[in-house]
Amino acid sequence: MSAQIGPAYSLAPGANGPIGAQQDPRDRLRTAAQQFEAVFLRQMIGSMRQAKLADNWLDSSATDQFQEMADARLADSMSQQGAFGIAQMLISQFEHQLGGGQPQSSGGGTRPGADSNGARS
Repeated sequence: MSAQIGPAYSLAPGANGPIGAQQDPRDRLRTAAQQFEAVFLRQMIGSMRQAKLADNWLDSSATDQFQEMADARLADSMSQQGAFGIAQMLISQFEHQLGGGQPQSSGGGTRPGADSNGARS
């Protein structure tokens, strides 16, 4: 017997977001991009935390578990706020596959006179 840990997602055309729910493809793309950014940030925060500069006298398995949960919440919050912009870059890269026109601009975009990669023309 296998247990499913969380909702399953699919970005395939005509597929639903969480199984059984109807969701716009752009919303599914945004959700998947934010989840990817959160996973990336969790890995980054975990790697930074492993580089301990000193021993902590409060170290225990309970504090480690609490710290991991706090780090996961921080990563989720940062990805929802778009703190690093990874999700927005993914959305820009994959939005054209959804049949839309130009990718949405986040307002920060490229510099005047620069192409989509930021290079000056």
